[in-house]
Amino acid sequence: MNTAVPQTEDAGAAACAGPTDALGTSAAQARSAVLEELIRTDPGRFRVLTGDRPTGRLHLGHFFGTLHNRVRLQELGVELFVVIADYQVLTDRDVADNLLQHVEELVLDYLAIGVDPARSTIFTHGAVPALNQLMLPFLSLVSVSELNRNPTVKDEIAHSRQSAVSGLMFTYPVHQAADILFCKANLVPVGQDQLPHLELTRTIARRFNDRYGAGSAVFPQPDALLSSAPLLLGTDGTKMSKSRNNAITLAATVDETARLVKGAKTDSERHISYDPATRPEVSSLLLLAALCQGRSPEQVAADIGSAGAAALKKVVTESVNEYLAPIRARRAEYGQDRAHLRAVLSEGNERARAVADATLAEVRAAMNTCY
Repeated sequence: MNTAVPQTEDAGAAACAGPTDALGTSAAQARSAVLEELIRTDPGRFRVLTGDRPTGRLHLGHFFGTLHNRVRLQELGVELFVVIADYQVLTDRDVADNLLQHVEELVLDYLAIGVDPARSTIFTHGAVPALNQLMLPFLSLVSVSELNRNPTVKDEIAHSRQSAVSGLMFTYPVHQAADILFCKANLVPVGQDQLPHLELTRTIARRFNDRYGAGSAVFPQPDALLSSAPLLLGTDGTKMSKSRNNAITLAATVDETARLVKGAKTDSERHISYDPATRPEVSSLLLLAALCQGRSPEQVAADIGSAGAAALKKVVTESVNEYLAPIRARRAEYGQDRAHLRAVLSEGNERARAVADATLAEVRAAMNTCY
């Protein structure tokens, strides 16, 4: 999960009317460049909210897409809140299977990649009642038509594995707004497809301030930090996904990685070249090796030349296994002490509850509902 975005006179309605256009994306990209400079010069002014749904182990798409950026922001001195969105598991499925195991697996992945619980707050939805209670006043600030027009929700419903989705899917963007605003995050790393969600968050913040703030801003209007995350395909050539079993997880063994890469889809052309438009599967493998090596995919392709797909897969396997070796070692070490994982989560939950309780108290005072 991620979230963030821009504004207009009533930007939420505009953003929910359709997909983010090129102009909106360009504006977000320009704003992100400014934000990156501000982060470098004054990281202490920022608080970031990000997170994931506990539906399985995280994979390389997650790592290069969002996880490594979280650690980067943490190391720069930005305050980081990471939500394990257990309630949001229910948005597109009937039950939350193996939830405790999945939650612990996420904590393991976070610790292994370098999220420091002494500097960052890792918590779950279910453990922070005040966060979820913000949903009620926030829902009163948006219309049914605005929720119905959200392009991201429409896409998620269309691709849901259920014949009918629950009301949680409909209100998903408002729950994300509660995630962001409970801790008054002012920066949210997102991909382009999440911009409408963040625009709704900004709308909710603005409307609450206008209706109840009495001239003061109870909530910030968070900015989107647009990700330049590379697109990695799964081993079958489609979108990398936990549910499709086409991803290399951070916890995969050396042998599992080799097997998955060996079975990856390529093409019949022997000469290896980086051309995402016409050779997406080969290019995705080249990009993966390049990310692990800290080089460009063109350089990796030039090294392989006409050695063919087998040589490409050998390079990818070796690159991934070498890159993930220290992460896997830390993961194995942390995995031996499940009590420590629960302690990390307990401490994070406690910190998040304190923040959420204070925010809810402020909201009640602003709404004159302190009885």
